[in-house]
Amino acid sequence: MIAVLILSFFVTALLYASVGFGGGSTYNALLVLHGADYRILPAIALICNIIVVSGGAWRFSRTGDLNWRGLAPFLMASVPAAWMGGRIPITETVFIGVLGGSLLIAGAHLLLQRQRSNAEEVKPTPMATALTVGGGIGFLSGLVGIGGGIFLAPILYFLHWGRAKEIAGACSLFILVNSLSGLTGQFMKLQSIDAIGMIQEYWLLFPAVLVGGQIGSRLSTTRLSPKTIKRLTAVLILYVSVRLLLRWLGLVV
Repeated sequence: MIAVLILSFFVTALLYASVGFGGGSTYNALLVLHGADYRILPAIALICNIIVVSGGAWRFSRTGDLNWRGLAPFLMASVPAAWMGGRIPITETVFIGVLGGSLLIAGAHLLLQRQRSNAEEVKPTPMATALTVGGGIGFLSGLVGIGGGIFLAPILYFLHWGRAKEIAGACSLFILVNSLSGLTGQFMKLQSIDAIGMIQEYWLLFPAVLVGGQIGSRLSTTRLSPKTIKRLTAVLILYVSVRLLLRWLGLVV
């Protein structure tokens, strides 16, 4: 069974990295379906996020597609909010419900997203809007162990925040920073249990996402179209979200 989980993490990292995300929500879902202790799932997912998006954030910084100044207000609010969310204990029912709903929204977004042009008009984002969006996504990210990029991307497109490559770079950095902050909160919350020992049982997942993420980040240079990759990723997300929501219904009914 662990071999199936390793393969699933590899494929998830490959698909998510190919569209600029980390995959935290799907890592969590796969671990839930595997039967892992839900208390350590966010920490494992956030570690995987950090491994997958670190390379992408570095590459975007090298190509000049990271708009640090424009992203700063979002990060100012999201970093403390992610830490706060990571510190809050939640029940398994709430965790699975929020995670399943998040995946459903993310999958629908990827499936319906239209291709944006780099030539579209860029508009400045009001400070209050940036702080509100960053804080809200950051809190959710820390709470259930996701990076939040899957929610930030459509909002940045709606706000005409930047060019397509700048938004992809912003999401990579946003996921990385929030995953680090959320992971800090998660470990502080898990001090009362043997979290390190429990997480070590799943250490093979980390090299799996490292390899998958590296392959995925280079898929955009192959003949496989970005549209095809997005659709494959959306199908994976929607399938897992339905499985999770069915389990959640079994817990609440």
